[in-house]
Amino acid sequence: MEILVFISAFRINITDCLLLLVYTALVMSSLDWFVLLFTLVSIVVYGLYKSREQHGAETYLLAGKKMPWYIVLTGVMATQASAITFLSAPGQAYTDGMRFVQYYFGLPLAMIVICVTFIPIFRKLNVYTAYEYLENRFDRKTRLLTSLLFLLSRGLSTGISIYAPSIILSSIMGWNIYLTNVVMGGLLMVYTYSGGAKAIAHTQKIQFLIILASMALAAYLVIRNLPAGVGISDALFIAGKSGKMNVITTGLPAGQAGFNWKDKYNIWSGLIGGFFLALSYFGTDQSQVGRYISAKDDRESKLGLLLNGVVKIPMQFLILLIGALLFAFYSFHPAPLYFNDSAYNKYKESQPANANRVETNYKQLHLQYEQQAVALAHTGNNTAPALLQNFKQTQTQLQALRDDVSSQIRTNNYSADTNDTNYIFLYFVKHTLPKGLVGLLFAVIFLASWGSISAALNSLTSSSLMDIQLLGRKDSLGEKEQLYWGRVHTLLWGVFCICVAMFAAQLGSLIEAVNILGSLFYGTILGIFLVAFYVKKAGGNIVFSAALITELCIIIIYKMDIVSFLWLNVIGALMVVLICFLGSLNSKQQLMSDENS
Repeated sequence: MEILVFISAFRINITDCLLLLVYTALVMSSLDWFVLLFTLVSIVVYGLYKSREQHGAETYLLAGKKMPWYIVLTGVMATQASAITFLSAPGQAYTDGMRFVQYYFGLPLAMIVICVTFIPIFRKLNVYTAYEYLENRFDRKTRLLTSLLFLLSRGLSTGISIYAPSIILSSIMGWNIYLTNVVMGGLLMVYTYSGGAKAIAHTQKIQFLIILASMALAAYLVIRNLPAGVGISDALFIAGKSGKMNVITTGLPAGQAGFNWKDKYNIWSGLIGGFFLALSYFGTDQSQVGRYISAKDDRESKLGLLLNGVVKIPMQFLILLIGALLFAFYSFHPAPLYFNDSAYNKYKESQPANANRVETNYKQLHLQYEQQAVALAHTGNNTAPALLQNFKQTQTQLQALRDDVSSQIRTNNYSADTNDTNYIFLYFVKHTLPKGLVGLLFAVIFLASWGSISAALNSLTSSSLMDIQLLGRKDSLGEKEQLYWGRVHTLLWGVFCICVAMFAAQLGSLIEAVNILGSLFYGTILGIFLVAFYVKKAGGNIVFSAALITELCIIIIYKMDIVSFLWLNVIGALMVVLICFLGSLNSKQQLMSDENS
C-alpha cells in the first residue's frame, strides 16, 4: 500500500498538465523564463568548461591545490550560504525577528583558532580529508568513526538543501514536490559529476557574485515599493515596534528568573555555542575543509578563511534585515493569510464557506492595521501609547486568524510543507517584483543551492572514497581509477541526497532544521579533533569510547529537550575532551602504579 501511495505522488495526468501551463503563464513572464533558464544554463556550461583536465583524485577532489584566496573565500561562503539562507532567513526574521544573527557571533573567533591550529596541520600532512589526520594521531577506527559521523550528518543536511529550491520550482511550476526534488538534484549533478572540486570552485565564484547583487536588489525593491511618504526609517520603526529588530537578546526574559537554556538565539548561545559550532563546521566538516586545503599555500587558505569571519556577520544581518523590512512592507500592504499559495488554495477548495468567512474578517482587519501602521510611522518618537496599543492589539488579532488557518492546513494535510516561514520571501518575489527580476531572484536561489550542494557532494565523495573505500590503500589505484571511483561516489551520494529530500517537508523551518541536524553531530566531531590537538596523552581507544558515549548522551539530551540546540555543540565537544582528559590521567596513574609495584 505504501508503495502505491508513493508511486501515485509522481503521477501527473492531462488535467494537471493543462493547469500547470496556465499557472506557469500567470506567474512568470517569457522574460522571467529567459532570465532564469539563461542564468542556470550558463552556470552549467561554465562548470562543464572548467571540468577539463581531470586526471586523478588530487585534481578531482582538491582542484590540484591551486586556488587563490578569493576563490577560497567565495567557496567557503557559498558552501555555507545555501538556498536555505536566502529562502528561509528572511522568513525567520519576519516571524521571529533579527535575533537569529546572534547565531554567527562566535564565527570570527573560530576562524582565528582554525587558522592558528587546523590549517597548518592539515596542509603539513598533505591530507585529502580532515579525518586522515585522525588515523595518524590515533588509529584507523577513530578515523572511520569520525568520517561516518560526518557522512551521516552531511548527507542528511544536503538532502534538506536540495529540498529548499525544490519548493520554489514546485511553487512556480505547480509540479509535484517529489518530482521537483529529482529535477533539482539531477541538474546540479551535471557539472559536479564531471568537474569535481575545480568546476565547483569556479562556479561558486560566479554564483556568489550574482547572489549578492540580486539580494541587494531585492532589498532595494522592498524599500522602493513602500507607500508614498513612508521611508526606510519608518519601515524600521514599524519593524522595531513589532519586535522584529531584536538583534541582541540576553536569554533573560522579562518576568522570568534565571537564564533560559531553551532559548534558541541569544548573545551567549551565539558567542559560545556558535563558536563551537563554527569551529566544528569550518574546522572538521570536509565540505569546508575541502575548500581551504585546495588553496595553493597556507597564506591563501588563512586569508580566505579570515575574511569569511569578517564578512559573514554583516552579510547575514542584511539578509535578515530584508525579512524585517518585509514585515514592515506587509504592514502597509495587504498580506496573505497564508504565504504558501498552493496549500492555501487547497484549503479554500476544501472549506470554501469557512475560508471566505475568515478571509473577509482578515481583509477588514488588515485594512484597519494598514491605516494604524501609516499613522504610527508618521508619529515617530512622539508615538501615543493608545495608538501603539491598538496597533499591537490588531496585530495580535491578525496573527490569531493566521494561526487558525495554519492549524487547519496542518490538521487536514493540505500541503507537504506545513511551515509557512519558507514561503514568505518567495511570496514577495512572485507577487511584487517586475518582469525579469522574478526570474533572476528564482535563479539566485537555485544558484545558492547548487553552490552549497555541489561542495557538499564533493566532500561526501572525498570522505567516502578516501576514508572508507581506499582506507589504507590510497596509492593502490592509478589516477584514472581514482577519477572513475570519485565520479561513482559523487553519483551515489547525489541519489542518496535526493532520497533524503523526499522527507524534508516534515522538518519545519529549513534553516533551523539544518543547524539542529549539524548540532547533533558536530560537537562530538569537534571534541575528537580538540583531543587530537591538545590532549597529547589520549590514545585511540579512549577517544573512540568517549565519542560513542558522547554521541549517545547528545541524542538523549536533544530528545529530552533539556537545552536549545546550539548548546549541544558545547556539551558534545567538552564531554569528549573531559572524558579523554580523565581517561588519560587514569592511564598515567595506572602506569605509575605498575612501575612502583
